[in-house]
Amino acid sequence: MSGLPTGFPARARSPLSWMRRGVVSAVLLLSAGGLAAPVAAEEGPTVATRYGQVRGTAAETANSYLGIPYAAPPVGSLRWKPPSPPARWPGVRDASTPGNPCMQRAEPTPWGNLAGPGTPSEDCLYLNVYTPAKRSVSKRPVMVWIHGGGFTIGSGTFYDGRALAAKGDVVVVNFNYRLGAFGYFAHPGLAQESAQGLAGNYGLLDQQAALRWVKENIAAFGGDPGNVTIFGESAGGGSVCQNLISPRAAGLFDRAIAQSGCGFPMPTQEAQQSSGSAWATSALGCSDVACLRGRSADQVLAASLSPAARWTPVVDGRVVPLQVAQALGTGRFHRVPVIQGTTADEGRLTVASTYDLAGRRLTAEGYPVAVRQAYGDRAEAILARYPLSDYGTPAEALGAIFTDSQFSCLSHQTTRLMAEHTRAYQYEFADRHAMDYLNLPVSFPIGAPHGSEIRYIFGNVSGTPAQNALSDQMLGYWTNFARTGLPYAGNAPHWSVFPKVQVLAPGAIAPSTTFPQDHKCDLWIPPSS
Repeated sequence: MSGLPTGFPARARSPLSWMRRGVVSAVLLLSAGGLAAPVAAEEGPTVATRYGQVRGTAAETANSYLGIPYAAPPVGSLRWKPPSPPARWPGVRDASTPGNPCMQRAEPTPWGNLAGPGTPSEDCLYLNVYTPAKRSVSKRPVMVWIHGGGFTIGSGTFYDGRALAAKGDVVVVNFNYRLGAFGYFAHPGLAQESAQGLAGNYGLLDQQAALRWVKENIAAFGGDPGNVTIFGESAGGGSVCQNLISPRAAGLFDRAIAQSGCGFPMPTQEAQQSSGSAWATSALGCSDVACLRGRSADQVLAASLSPAARWTPVVDGRVVPLQVAQALGTGRFHRVPVIQGTTADEGRLTVASTYDLAGRRLTAEGYPVAVRQAYGDRAEAILARYPLSDYGTPAEALGAIFTDSQFSCLSHQTTRLMAEHTRAYQYEFADRHAMDYLNLPVSFPIGAPHGSEIRYIFGNVSGTPAQNALSDQMLGYWTNFARTGLPYAGNAPHWSVFPKVQVLAPGAIAPSTTFPQDHKCDLWIPPSS
Protein backbone atom coordinates (compact mmCIF):
# COMPACT_ATOMS: atom_id res chain seq x y z
CA MET A 1 0.00 0.00 0.00
CA SER A 2 2.97 2.31 0.35
CA GLY A 3 3.99 2.66 -3.28
CA LEU A 4 6.50 0.64 -5.28
CA PRO A 5 7.41 -2.83 -4.06
CA THR A 6 9.81 -3.08 -1.17
CA GLY A 7 13.27 -4.27 -2.07
CA PHE A 8 13.82 -1.65 -4.76
CA PRO A 9 16.97 0.47 -4.32
CA ALA A 10 16.13 3.90 -2.90
CA ARG A 11 17.09 5.66 -6.12
CA ALA A 12 14.66 3.48 -8.07
CA ARG A 13 11.89 3.76 -5.49
CA SER A 14 11.79 7.54 -5.20
CA PRO A 15 11.66 10.18 -7.96
CA LEU A 16 13.08 12.86 -5.65
CA SER A 17 16.69 12.02 -6.40
CA TRP A 18 16.25 13.22 -9.95
CA MET A 19 13.35 15.65 -9.50
CA ARG A 20 15.96 18.02 -8.10
CA ARG A 21 18.47 17.60 -10.92
CA GLY A 22 19.42 20.97 -12.32
CA VAL A 23 18.36 20.41 -15.91
CA VAL A 24 15.02 18.88 -14.94
CA SER A 25 14.27 21.72 -12.58
CA ALA A 26 15.32 24.35 -15.08
CA VAL A 27 12.91 23.03 -17.66
CA LEU A 28 10.17 22.71 -15.02
CA LEU A 29 10.48 26.36 -14.19
CA LEU A 30 10.92 27.57 -17.75
CA SER A 31 7.83 25.60 -18.75
CA ALA A 32 5.68 28.06 -16.85
CA GLY A 33 6.77 30.91 -19.07
CA GLY A 34 8.88 32.84 -16.57
CA LEU A 35 8.06 36.17 -14.95
CA ALA A 36 7.63 39.39 -16.88
CA ALA A 37 9.51 42.41 -15.56
CA PRO A 38 7.51 44.22 -12.86
CA VAL A 39 6.05 47.62 -13.62
CA ALA A 40 6.13 50.56 -11.23
CA ALA A 41 3.05 50.45 -9.01
CA GLU A 42 2.70 54.06 -7.84
CA GLU A 43 -0.86 54.20 -9.17
CA GLY A 44 -1.63 50.49 -9.05
CA PRO A 45 -4.74 48.87 -7.58
CA THR A 46 -4.89 48.82 -3.78
CA VAL A 47 -6.36 46.02 -1.67
CA ALA A 48 -6.81 45.86 2.09
CA THR A 49 -5.71 42.59 3.73
CA ARG A 50 -6.03 41.74 7.42
CA TYR A 51 -2.41 42.77 7.93
CA GLY A 52 -2.41 46.01 5.93
CA GLN A 53 -2.98 47.44 2.48
CA VAL A 54 -1.06 46.35 -0.62
CA ARG A 55 -0.67 48.18 -3.91
CA GLY A 56 -0.21 45.96 -6.93
CA THR A 57 0.40 46.41 -10.64
CA ALA A 58 -2.37 46.81 -13.21
CA ALA A 59 -2.08 45.43 -16.73
CA GLU A 60 -4.46 45.13 -19.64
CA THR A 61 -5.69 41.61 -18.85
CA ALA A 62 -4.64 40.90 -15.26
CA ASN A 63 -3.48 42.60 -12.08
CA SER A 64 -0.68 41.25 -9.90
CA TYR A 65 0.14 41.68 -6.22
CA LEU A 66 3.60 40.35 -5.46
CA GLY A 67 5.66 39.76 -2.35
CA ILE A 68 2.86 39.73 0.24
CA PRO A 69 4.02 38.21 3.56
CA TYR A 70 1.81 35.34 4.71
CA ALA A 71 3.93 34.44 7.76
CA ALA A 72 6.64 35.94 9.92
CA PRO A 73 10.21 35.50 8.66
CA PRO A 74 11.41 32.10 10.01
CA VAL A 75 14.77 33.44 11.18
CA GLY A 76 16.71 33.34 14.44
CA SER A 77 14.72 31.53 17.11
CA LEU A 78 11.94 30.86 14.55
CA ARG A 79 14.22 28.71 12.36
CA TRP A 80 12.79 25.17 12.38
CA LYS A 81 9.58 26.29 14.03
CA PRO A 82 6.02 26.19 12.63
CA PRO A 83 5.16 29.43 10.83
CA SER A 84 3.80 32.37 12.83
CA PRO A 85 1.40 35.05 11.54
CA PRO A 86 3.01 38.05 9.81
CA ALA A 87 3.30 41.42 11.50
CA ARG A 88 0.88 44.15 10.51
CA TRP A 89 2.26 47.08 8.54
CA PRO A 90 1.23 50.73 8.41
CA GLY A 91 0.28 52.58 5.26
CA VAL A 92 0.29 50.89 1.85
CA ARG A 93 2.82 48.17 1.09
CA ASP A 94 4.36 48.14 -2.40
CA ALA A 95 3.39 44.81 -4.00
CA SER A 96 4.98 45.35 -7.41
CA THR A 97 8.03 43.12 -6.82
CA PRO A 98 8.24 39.57 -5.45
CA GLY A 99 9.73 38.54 -2.14
CA ASN A 100 12.99 36.64 -2.08
CA PRO A 101 12.92 32.91 -2.80
CA CYS A 102 13.70 30.53 0.05
CA MET A 103 17.25 29.36 0.76
CA GLN A 104 18.57 27.11 -2.01
CA ARG A 105 21.47 26.68 -4.35
CA ALA A 106 21.19 29.58 -6.81
CA GLU A 107 23.27 29.10 -9.93
CA PRO A 108 23.03 30.49 -13.45
CA THR A 109 22.09 27.91 -16.09
CA PRO A 110 21.31 28.14 -19.80
CA TRP A 111 17.67 28.62 -18.74
CA GLY A 112 18.21 31.21 -16.03
CA ASN A 113 18.48 31.15 -12.25
CA LEU A 114 16.62 28.18 -10.82
CA ALA A 115 15.58 30.16 -7.74
CA GLY A 116 13.76 32.78 -9.75
CA PRO A 117 14.01 36.53 -9.19
CA GLY A 118 15.52 37.81 -5.97
CA THR A 119 18.24 36.49 -3.68
CA PRO A 120 17.61 33.30 -1.70
CA SER A 121 16.97 34.13 1.94
CA GLU A 122 15.49 32.67 5.11
CA ASP A 123 13.12 35.64 5.02
CA CYS A 124 11.10 34.14 2.17
CA LEU A 125 7.51 33.37 3.21
CA TYR A 126 5.77 35.53 0.62
CA LEU A 127 2.94 34.91 -1.81
CA ASN A 128 1.66 36.45 -5.03
CA VAL A 129 -1.93 37.04 -6.16
CA TYR A 130 -3.05 37.42 -9.78
CA THR A 131 -6.56 38.60 -10.66
CA PRO A 132 -8.37 39.28 -13.94
CA ALA A 133 -8.38 42.97 -14.80
CA LYS A 134 -12.07 42.94 -15.63
CA ARG A 135 -14.47 43.41 -12.76
CA SER A 136 -16.88 40.68 -11.68
CA VAL A 137 -20.09 40.90 -9.68
CA SER A 138 -19.44 37.47 -8.15
CA LYS A 139 -16.48 35.96 -6.32
CA ARG A 140 -14.12 34.00 -8.54
CA PRO A 141 -12.73 30.50 -7.95
CA VAL A 142 -9.26 30.52 -6.39
CA MET A 143 -6.41 28.34 -7.66
CA VAL A 144 -3.38 28.01 -5.37
CA TRP A 145 -0.24 26.69 -7.07
CA ILE A 146 2.39 24.72 -5.10
CA HIS A 147 5.70 24.80 -6.96
CA GLY A 148 7.92 21.78 -7.55
CA GLY A 149 11.67 21.30 -7.38
CA GLY A 150 12.34 18.20 -5.28
CA PHE A 151 11.64 20.14 -2.05
CA THR A 152 15.07 21.78 -2.47
CA ILE A 153 14.75 24.43 -5.20
CA GLY A 154 12.19 26.70 -6.86
CA SER A 155 9.88 29.58 -6.01
CA GLY A 156 6.26 30.47 -6.56
CA THR A 157 7.11 33.65 -8.42
CA PHE A 158 8.68 31.78 -11.31
CA TYR A 159 5.18 30.70 -12.33
CA ASP A 160 3.47 33.80 -13.70
CA GLY A 161 -0.25 33.43 -13.03
CA ARG A 162 -1.53 36.35 -15.11
CA ALA A 163 -2.50 34.44 -18.26
CA LEU A 164 -4.19 31.69 -16.26
CA ALA A 165 -6.13 34.26 -14.23
CA ALA A 166 -7.24 36.25 -17.28
CA LYS A 167 -8.07 33.35 -19.61
CA GLY A 168 -9.70 31.21 -16.93
CA ASP A 169 -11.46 34.02 -15.03
CA VAL A 170 -10.00 32.80 -11.74
CA VAL A 171 -7.84 34.22 -8.97
CA VAL A 172 -4.40 32.60 -8.94
CA VAL A 173 -2.09 32.44 -5.91
CA ASN A 174 1.44 31.08 -5.71
CA PHE A 175 3.92 31.21 -2.85
CA ASN A 176 7.30 30.21 -1.46
CA TYR A 177 7.76 27.60 1.25
CA ARG A 178 10.87 26.53 3.16
CA LEU A 179 13.09 24.12 1.24
CA GLY A 180 15.84 21.62 1.89
CA ALA A 181 17.29 21.53 5.37
CA PHE A 182 15.35 24.68 6.31
CA GLY A 183 12.04 23.01 5.48
CA TYR A 184 12.50 19.34 6.29
CA PHE A 185 15.28 18.91 8.86
CA ALA A 186 14.30 16.76 11.84
CA HIS A 187 16.23 16.43 15.11
CA PRO A 188 15.39 15.05 18.58
CA GLY A 189 15.99 18.51 20.06
CA LEU A 190 13.35 20.00 17.78
CA ALA A 191 10.87 17.30 18.77
CA GLN A 192 11.50 18.09 22.43
CA GLU A 193 10.65 21.75 21.79
CA SER A 194 7.29 20.83 20.26
CA ALA A 195 4.29 20.26 22.51
CA GLN A 196 3.28 17.43 20.16
CA GLY A 197 6.78 16.09 19.62
CA LEU A 198 6.94 17.19 15.97
CA ALA A 199 10.10 17.78 13.96
CA GLY A 200 10.40 18.36 10.21
CA ASN A 201 7.58 19.14 7.76
CA TYR A 202 8.12 22.90 8.23
CA GLY A 203 7.75 23.44 4.48
CA LEU A 204 4.41 21.62 4.52
CA LEU A 205 3.28 23.71 7.49
CA ASP A 206 4.23 26.80 5.48
CA GLN A 207 1.94 25.63 2.70
CA GLN A 208 -0.93 25.29 5.15
CA ALA A 209 -0.21 28.75 6.55
CA ALA A 210 -0.42 30.15 3.01
CA LEU A 211 -3.77 28.40 2.54
CA ARG A 212 -5.06 29.90 5.81
CA TRP A 213 -3.98 33.34 4.55
CA VAL A 214 -5.96 32.68 1.37
CA LYS A 215 -9.07 31.74 3.35
CA GLU A 216 -8.79 34.91 5.44
CA ASN A 217 -7.82 37.43 2.75
CA ILE A 218 -8.66 36.30 -0.77
CA ALA A 219 -12.19 37.78 -0.75
CA ALA A 220 -10.60 41.25 -0.80
CA PHE A 221 -9.02 40.31 -4.16
CA GLY A 222 -12.33 39.12 -5.59
CA GLY A 223 -11.71 35.44 -4.82
CA ASP A 224 -14.16 33.01 -3.23
CA PRO A 225 -12.70 31.64 0.02
CA GLY A 226 -15.30 28.88 -0.16
CA ASN A 227 -13.99 27.62 -3.51
CA VAL A 228 -10.24 27.02 -3.33
CA THR A 229 -8.36 24.51 -5.49
CA ILE A 230 -4.80 23.46 -4.70
CA PHE A 231 -2.69 22.29 -7.62
CA GLY A 232 0.97 21.56 -8.08
CA GLU A 233 3.52 19.57 -10.06
CA SER A 234 6.38 17.23 -9.10
CA ALA A 235 7.18 18.00 -5.45
CA GLY A 236 4.19 20.34 -5.68
CA GLY A 237 2.01 17.41 -6.75
CA GLY A 238 3.39 15.41 -3.85
CA SER A 239 2.55 18.31 -1.56
CA VAL A 240 -1.03 18.36 -2.87
CA CYS A 241 -1.46 14.73 -1.82
CA GLN A 242 0.24 15.30 1.54
CA ASN A 243 -2.20 18.13 2.24
CA LEU A 244 -5.00 15.87 1.02
CA ILE A 245 -4.25 13.43 3.87
CA SER A 246 -3.16 15.98 6.49
CA PRO A 247 -5.72 16.55 9.29
CA ARG A 248 -4.30 20.06 9.70
CA ALA A 249 -5.40 21.00 6.18
CA ALA A 250 -9.07 20.32 6.90
CA GLY A 251 -11.28 23.04 5.43
CA LEU A 252 -8.42 24.82 3.67
CA PHE A 253 -9.31 23.71 0.12
CA ASP A 254 -12.25 22.34 -1.85
CA ARG A 255 -10.63 20.58 -4.80
CA ALA A 256 -7.19 19.19 -5.59
CA ILE A 257 -5.07 18.62 -8.71
CA ALA A 258 -1.86 16.58 -8.33
CA GLN A 259 0.48 16.60 -11.31
CA SER A 260 3.32 14.05 -11.47
CA GLY A 261 4.11 13.57 -7.81
CA CYS A 262 1.45 11.85 -5.71
CA GLY A 263 2.22 8.95 -3.43
CA PHE A 264 5.99 8.54 -3.33
CA PRO A 265 7.22 6.88 -0.11
CA MET A 266 8.34 9.16 2.75
CA PRO A 267 10.65 8.42 5.69
CA THR A 268 9.34 8.34 9.23
CA GLN A 269 10.08 11.20 11.58
CA GLU A 270 12.24 8.86 13.67
CA ALA A 271 14.36 7.93 10.64
CA GLN A 272 14.68 11.58 9.63
CA GLN A 273 15.67 12.55 13.17
CA SER A 274 18.37 9.89 13.20
CA SER A 275 19.84 10.95 9.87
CA GLY A 276 19.37 14.61 10.83
CA SER A 277 21.34 14.20 14.04
CA ALA A 278 24.16 12.49 12.18
CA TRP A 279 24.18 15.22 9.52
CA ALA A 280 24.17 18.04 12.11
CA THR A 281 27.15 16.54 13.90
CA SER A 282 29.23 15.68 10.86
CA ALA A 283 28.39 18.62 8.60
CA LEU A 284 27.87 21.46 11.10
CA GLY A 285 29.61 20.25 14.24
CA CYS A 286 26.43 20.65 16.29
CA SER A 287 24.78 18.24 18.69
CA ASP A 288 22.04 20.57 19.93
CA VAL A 289 19.48 22.94 18.48
CA ALA A 290 21.00 26.09 19.98
CA CYS A 291 24.24 25.41 18.13
CA LEU A 292 22.33 24.71 14.90
CA ARG A 293 20.39 27.96 15.13
CA GLY A 294 23.67 29.76 15.72
CA ARG A 295 24.98 28.70 12.33
CA SER A 296 24.40 31.15 9.49
CA ALA A 297 21.91 30.40 6.76
CA ASP A 298 24.77 30.09 4.26
CA GLN A 299 26.53 27.57 6.50
CA VAL A 300 23.38 25.46 6.81
CA LEU A 301 22.76 25.64 3.07
CA ALA A 302 26.34 24.66 2.16
CA ALA A 303 26.23 21.71 4.54
CA SER A 304 22.84 20.60 3.21
CA LEU A 305 23.98 20.18 -0.39
CA SER A 306 25.61 16.81 0.22
CA PRO A 307 24.32 14.24 -2.31
CA ALA A 308 23.66 11.88 0.60
CA ALA A 309 21.29 14.31 2.34
CA ARG A 310 17.58 13.67 1.74
CA TRP A 311 15.21 16.54 2.42
CA THR A 312 11.61 15.47 2.15
CA PRO A 313 8.36 15.50 4.12
CA VAL A 314 8.12 12.82 6.79
CA VAL A 315 5.40 10.63 8.25
CA ASP A 316 5.08 12.08 11.75
CA GLY A 317 1.66 10.77 12.76
CA ARG A 318 0.07 14.22 12.97
CA VAL A 319 0.87 16.58 10.10
CA VAL A 320 1.36 13.57 7.81
CA PRO A 321 -0.25 10.69 9.69
CA LEU A 322 0.40 7.89 7.16
CA GLN A 323 2.02 7.13 3.85
CA VAL A 324 -0.15 8.70 1.15
CA ALA A 325 -1.22 5.41 -0.47
CA GLN A 326 -2.07 3.92 2.92
CA ALA A 327 -4.19 6.94 3.89
CA LEU A 328 -5.99 6.93 0.55
CA GLY A 329 -6.59 3.20 0.71
CA THR A 330 -8.24 3.46 4.13
CA GLY A 331 -10.26 6.55 3.19
CA ARG A 332 -8.41 8.81 5.62
CA PHE A 333 -8.25 11.90 3.45
CA HIS A 334 -10.30 14.98 2.64
CA ARG A 335 -13.07 13.79 0.30
CA VAL A 336 -12.81 16.55 -2.29
CA PRO A 337 -12.92 16.06 -6.08
CA VAL A 338 -9.47 15.24 -7.43
CA ILE A 339 -7.61 15.32 -10.74
CA GLN A 340 -4.36 13.43 -10.93
CA GLY A 341 -2.06 12.57 -13.79
CA THR A 342 1.32 12.28 -15.40
CA THR A 343 3.09 12.91 -18.69
CA ALA A 344 3.61 10.18 -21.26
CA ASP A 345 7.41 10.37 -21.12
CA GLU A 346 8.15 11.50 -17.54
CA GLY A 347 11.55 9.82 -17.38
CA ARG A 348 13.12 10.92 -20.65
CA LEU A 349 14.40 14.22 -19.31
CA THR A 350 16.14 12.32 -16.50
CA VAL A 351 17.92 10.21 -19.09
CA ALA A 352 18.81 13.31 -21.09
CA SER A 353 20.29 15.09 -18.08
CA THR A 354 22.17 11.99 -16.95
CA TYR A 355 23.61 11.15 -20.35
CA ASP A 356 23.40 13.47 -23.38
CA LEU A 357 23.45 16.75 -21.49
CA ALA A 358 26.30 15.42 -19.34
CA GLY A 359 28.40 14.78 -22.46
CA ARG A 360 27.81 11.06 -23.04
CA ARG A 361 25.24 8.81 -24.67
CA LEU A 362 23.51 5.72 -23.36
CA THR A 363 24.55 2.83 -25.58
CA ALA A 364 22.93 -0.54 -26.16
CA GLU A 365 25.67 -2.09 -24.06
CA GLY A 366 25.19 0.46 -21.31
CA TYR A 367 21.40 0.00 -21.12
CA PRO A 368 21.33 -3.23 -19.07
CA VAL A 369 24.13 -1.89 -16.89
CA ALA A 370 22.05 1.20 -16.08
CA VAL A 371 18.98 -0.90 -15.28
CA ARG A 372 20.96 -3.21 -13.00
CA GLN A 373 22.47 -0.26 -11.17
CA ALA A 374 19.05 1.25 -10.57
CA TYR A 375 16.96 -1.84 -9.85
CA GLY A 376 19.30 -4.49 -8.50
CA ASP A 377 17.69 -7.91 -8.15
CA ARG A 378 14.65 -6.85 -10.19
CA ALA A 379 16.73 -5.91 -13.23
CA GLU A 380 16.43 -9.12 -15.26
CA ALA A 381 12.64 -9.21 -14.99
CA ILE A 382 12.51 -5.53 -15.96
CA LEU A 383 14.83 -5.98 -18.94
CA ALA A 384 12.65 -8.85 -20.18
CA ARG A 385 9.60 -6.54 -20.21
CA TYR A 386 11.47 -3.58 -21.76
CA PRO A 387 13.57 -5.11 -24.57
CA LEU A 388 15.58 -2.69 -26.65
CA SER A 389 13.83 -3.96 -29.76
CA ASP A 390 10.63 -2.26 -28.60
CA TYR A 391 12.21 1.22 -28.57
CA GLY A 392 13.94 3.52 -30.99
CA THR A 393 16.97 4.09 -28.76
CA PRO A 394 18.37 2.80 -25.44
CA ALA A 395 17.55 6.21 -23.94
CA GLU A 396 13.87 5.82 -24.80
CA ALA A 397 13.82 2.35 -23.24
CA LEU A 398 15.37 3.57 -19.98
CA GLY A 399 13.05 6.58 -20.03
CA ALA A 400 10.05 4.24 -20.30
CA ILE A 401 11.22 2.30 -17.25
CA PHE A 402 11.61 5.47 -15.21
CA THR A 403 8.24 6.75 -16.43
CA ASP A 404 6.32 3.61 -15.54
CA SER A 405 8.05 2.71 -12.28
CA GLN A 406 8.22 6.12 -10.67
CA PHE A 407 5.18 7.96 -12.01
CA SER A 408 2.56 6.38 -14.26
CA CYS A 409 1.70 3.31 -12.22
CA LEU A 410 1.89 5.08 -8.87
CA SER A 411 -0.46 7.74 -10.26
CA HIS A 412 -2.89 5.09 -11.47
CA GLN A 413 -2.76 3.25 -8.14
CA THR A 414 -3.38 6.33 -6.02
CA THR A 415 -6.15 7.61 -8.31
CA ARG A 416 -7.84 4.23 -8.01
CA LEU A 417 -7.67 4.46 -4.21
CA MET A 418 -9.12 7.99 -4.29
CA ALA A 419 -11.90 6.93 -6.64
CA GLU A 420 -13.21 4.47 -4.06
CA HIS A 421 -14.16 7.43 -1.84
CA THR A 422 -14.55 10.55 -4.00
CA ARG A 423 -14.94 11.77 -7.58
CA ALA A 424 -11.57 11.29 -9.24
CA TYR A 425 -10.21 11.93 -12.72
CA GLN A 426 -6.91 10.82 -14.27
CA TYR A 427 -5.05 12.23 -17.28
CA GLU A 428 -1.95 11.57 -19.32
CA PHE A 429 -0.36 14.54 -21.08
CA ALA A 430 0.91 13.22 -24.42
CA ASP A 431 2.13 16.02 -26.66
CA ARG A 432 5.22 14.23 -27.98
CA HIS A 433 6.59 17.58 -29.26
CA ALA A 434 5.91 19.62 -26.12
CA MET A 435 9.57 20.54 -25.55
CA ASP A 436 10.76 20.89 -29.13
CA TYR A 437 10.95 24.67 -28.70
CA LEU A 438 13.88 24.24 -26.29
CA ASN A 439 16.09 22.64 -28.95
CA LEU A 440 17.86 20.51 -26.35
CA PRO A 441 21.05 18.91 -27.74
CA VAL A 442 20.00 15.30 -27.24
CA SER A 443 20.20 12.26 -29.48
CA PHE A 444 16.66 10.96 -28.95
CA PRO A 445 13.14 12.41 -28.86
CA ILE A 446 12.38 14.10 -25.51
CA GLY A 447 8.65 13.54 -26.05
CA ALA A 448 6.35 14.69 -23.24
CA PRO A 449 8.72 14.63 -20.25
CA HIS A 450 8.37 15.56 -16.58
CA GLY A 451 7.03 19.11 -16.28
CA SER A 452 6.13 19.56 -19.94
CA GLU A 453 2.42 20.12 -19.23
CA ILE A 454 2.91 23.14 -16.95
CA ARG A 455 3.02 25.89 -19.55
CA TYR A 456 -0.07 24.44 -21.28
CA ILE A 457 -2.08 24.84 -18.09
CA PHE A 458 -0.73 28.32 -17.36
CA GLY A 459 -1.66 29.51 -20.87
CA ASN A 460 1.90 30.27 -21.94
CA VAL A 461 2.11 28.17 -25.12
CA SER A 462 3.05 29.69 -28.44
CA GLY A 463 3.33 26.68 -30.70
CA THR A 464 1.48 25.06 -33.55
CA PRO A 465 -2.26 25.75 -33.91
CA ALA A 466 -2.96 22.28 -32.49
CA GLN A 467 -0.69 22.89 -29.48
CA ASN A 468 -2.28 26.29 -28.83
CA ALA A 469 -5.71 24.69 -28.97
CA LEU A 470 -4.61 21.95 -26.57
CA SER A 471 -3.38 24.60 -24.14
CA ASP A 472 -6.75 26.38 -24.29
CA GLN A 473 -8.56 23.10 -23.71
CA MET A 474 -6.36 22.11 -20.77
CA LEU A 475 -6.64 25.56 -19.19
CA GLY A 476 -10.40 25.19 -19.56
CA TYR A 477 -10.44 21.73 -17.99
CA TRP A 478 -8.38 22.93 -15.02
CA THR A 479 -10.23 26.18 -14.36
CA ASN A 480 -13.71 24.74 -14.80
CA PHE A 481 -12.78 21.93 -12.45
CA ALA A 482 -11.77 24.66 -9.98
CA ARG A 483 -15.11 26.38 -10.64
CA THR A 484 -17.43 23.37 -10.42
CA GLY A 485 -15.52 20.20 -9.53
CA LEU A 486 -16.10 18.93 -13.09
CA PRO A 487 -13.34 19.12 -15.76
CA TYR A 488 -14.93 20.44 -18.93
CA ALA A 489 -14.01 22.98 -21.59
CA GLY A 490 -15.51 24.49 -24.71
CA ASN A 491 -14.57 22.61 -27.88
CA ALA A 492 -13.01 19.85 -25.79
CA PRO A 493 -14.10 16.21 -25.48
CA HIS A 494 -15.98 14.97 -22.42
CA TRP A 495 -13.73 13.82 -19.57
CA SER A 496 -15.05 10.71 -17.80
CA VAL A 497 -14.29 9.75 -14.23
CA PHE A 498 -11.72 7.08 -13.35
CA PRO A 499 -11.00 4.33 -14.46
CA LYS A 500 -10.97 6.02 -17.85
CA VAL A 501 -7.83 8.08 -18.39
CA GLN A 502 -8.07 11.26 -20.46
CA VAL A 503 -5.16 11.36 -22.93
CA LEU A 504 -4.30 14.99 -23.67
CA ALA A 505 -2.63 15.30 -27.08
CA PRO A 506 -2.84 17.99 -29.79
CA GLY A 507 -5.95 17.36 -31.84
CA ALA A 508 -6.37 13.93 -30.26
CA ILE A 509 -7.88 14.20 -26.79
CA ALA A 510 -9.54 10.85 -26.06
CA PRO A 511 -10.23 8.47 -23.17
CA SER A 512 -8.08 5.39 -22.66
CA THR A 513 -9.01 2.16 -20.92
CA THR A 514 -5.60 0.48 -21.35
CA PHE A 515 -3.40 2.79 -19.28
CA PRO A 516 -2.21 0.15 -16.74
CA GLN A 517 -1.41 -2.31 -19.54
CA ASP A 518 0.36 0.36 -21.60
CA HIS A 519 2.63 1.12 -18.65
CA LYS A 520 3.15 -2.48 -17.47
CA CYS A 521 1.74 -1.65 -14.05
CA ASP A 522 1.47 -5.32 -13.08
CA LEU A 523 5.27 -5.25 -12.87
CA TRP A 524 5.44 -2.15 -10.68
CA ILE A 525 2.43 -2.28 -8.36
CA PRO A 526 1.68 -5.47 -6.40
CA PRO A 527 -1.84 -6.80 -7.12
CA SER A 528 -2.82 -6.39 -3.45
CA SER A 529 -1.97 -2.68 -3.36
